[in-house]
Amino acid sequence: MARPPHPTLAHLAAPQAAIFSPSVARIAASTARDWNSVDSWLAAKFHGRTPPSFERNPESLRALLALASLNETADEERDLLARAEADALSELDAAKTRESSPPFAEALLDSVEAGLTREGRVALDAMASIAVTLGVAYPEADQLGQKMVDLQGRAFSLEQTSLRVEVMRRHLEDETNKIQDTLRELQRDQYAPPTDLAKRNLELQRRIRSMAAKLPELRDRVASLPSGASANHITADHLADDEARYLAALAKKRELESQLAAFQDLPSDLDSARSELDALRSELRALTQRRDAIFEGLVEAESPKKRRV
Repeated sequence: MARPPHPTLAHLAAPQAAIFSPSVARIAASTARDWNSVDSWLAAKFHGRTPPSFERNPESLRALLALASLNETADEERDLLARAEADALSELDAAKTRESSPPFAEALLDSVEAGLTREGRVALDAMASIAVTLGVAYPEADQLGQKMVDLQGRAFSLEQTSLRVEVMRRHLEDETNKIQDTLRELQRDQYAPPTDLAKRNLELQRRIRSMAAKLPELRDRVASLPSGASANHITADHLADDEARYLAALAKKRELESQLAAFQDLPSDLDSARSELDALRSELRALTQRRDAIFEGLVEAESPKKRRV
């Protein structure tokens, strides 16, 4: 592969007089080594092809060195992981050929667990416990998170249901206490049935049997009544006529009461009432005569006097 020309000491040292400075020489040697390393890394990455042209300055050198360092670190980590996977696969294949595969699986799990950090071990234990509790065979982080959210929703719903059940329980307890108080009140002596209740029951049953025995006879008597008798039943018109007559009689009664009110001060004895009535009539005549005399006097006083001829 044709490499780009290396910068010489003359390119790195600006003045010609400073070419023999020891510090400048060391910087130039270090820069040359860095460019050699970068060129080697580029040649390895492009596999014999010519890298694209770029400006060879200190900024490009620093960027390429950082990129090469990161790339080498990533390559080393990838190689380590690949070797670990290859070793694990080889050991697993070897264990399959033997009959002691369960101890190997346990040893593999123990080695993985031993390689975990404290935070990783705690996280793995928590994830395993949650997976066992939720019954998830192959847990994933998002799946477990969704399960946890669902459980929180169910927990909240159950909490609300529990609160409603508690309110219902207290209400039932209050109602039960009220019913018990009512029951105790009804069990007092004042609510006890009478002592002769059985005797009354027997008497009522006897009367019921007696009336039931008379019921066919009554039916026959009703059936034997003449057909015209059914016309005497009361109708709404009859009730209206009776009500009208009652209202008329009530009005007449009030009229008579108003007339009798003038005689209510008279004695109950007939002779005494007549005597008092005659006295009142005499007094009425005297008052009438006095009224007439006063009226005549007023008329004469107001009438003009006749002149004498």
